[in-house]
Amino acid sequence: MRALNDRAPAPSESTSAEKGATAQDRTETTDAARPDAPASAARPVRRRALLAGGACAALALTAGAVMRARRIGPFSAPSEPSSRPFSGATDTVTRGDLQGQASVSGTLRYSEARTLTSGFEGVLIGLPASGTVLTQGDLLYRAGAEAAYLMHGALPAWRTLEAGVDDGEDVRQLQAALRSLGYLEGEPDNRFGRATTGAVLRWQRDAGLSRTGSVPLGQVVFSPGDLRVGPVSARLGDRVAMGSELYAVTSTTQVVDAPVKLSDQGLAIMGTAVTITMPDSSTASGTISTVGTPTEKTSGSGESKERIIPVTITLDEAGSSTAFQEASVTVALPSQTREDVLSVPLGALLALSPQQYGVEVVQDDGTTRKVPVTTGLFAAGRVEVSGEGLTAGQSVVVPQ
Repeated sequence: MRALNDRAPAPSESTSAEKGATAQDRTETTDAARPDAPASAARPVRRRALLAGGACAALALTAGAVMRARRIGPFSAPSEPSSRPFSGATDTVTRGDLQGQASVSGTLRYSEARTLTSGFEGVLIGLPASGTVLTQGDLLYRAGAEAAYLMHGALPAWRTLEAGVDDGEDVRQLQAALRSLGYLEGEPDNRFGRATTGAVLRWQRDAGLSRTGSVPLGQVVFSPGDLRVGPVSARLGDRVAMGSELYAVTSTTQVVDAPVKLSDQGLAIMGTAVTITMPDSSTASGTISTVGTPTEKTSGSGESKERIIPVTITLDEAGSSTAFQEASVTVALPSQTREDVLSVPLGALLALSPQQYGVEVVQDDGTTRKVPVTTGLFAAGRVEVSGEGLTAGQSVVVPQ
């Protein structure tokens, strides 16, 4: 970005400014004409002034873009078109919606973490390896002559299921699991009858269990979905009791936990679509699925606290982040939106004065013309602009 003026002179200052410039020109001309002066004696003064002005304007644009958008004032008149065709880098003025974003740090993890415990006493003779994904019908562990298997269902097992038990939802989900595994043909009906007993007998035969027709407490572990095995704390050969910890499990669904500052609570809305940037710079889309209540978060040093709202984000596509088991990510939350506006890349802005910005438009004949603009929302590397004669589809000069 180039600064054309270090300071926009007021109308009343024009005469003195012209006199000052004339006096400086005379001094530089005299110095250059001296026999003992180098031929380039006058040039470094101007070059340093231009470089300093450009650096200051660039810093002002980068560090205070939003503030400047509110300070833009009127521009006296557009510049005259350049006489030479432009052949450098350009970009396009586009019309559309511009979406502002607020970024927060989050943690990617597998959801529904818990510890699987033993439902039997005995010596462990069967355990899965860490990282294994267990599906319906898979063996969870084996302790002596007893074994536990995974079946899908939301209600935890809490009683022995056999012929004659009271009707209940736990019977229905057992029937649904047996039907899914191919052991029951009829529709689940909450009643443990002859058909269910026959299905249990066939399943126990294939699983290598004692064929009793009843399912004792602990033989089936219900889970809403498949399980992913985490760290395994028990070892084969360990003697375990009922309730002994075996290994950690999670669901196979990954979520992102992100703390939103209380001052930004308007961004923490259920159902809001967000973008997650992974450690390898890949991105995934997600949706805010839960919003917690305000709580205090302690800084890493433990010296300060701030009020935050915890949110959980569910990824829209399963498997879009499986390269990471747990990782720090960046979440982009949508904030302000501007609809049907003109925008240009941020680098297309020129500082025409400390109070006025513009863009350099490439005309049909290849020449360029500086157009003063009013800026609006800065978002995603672009800036909302409006100006006389500025239309969608025009080419504007950008840095190479």
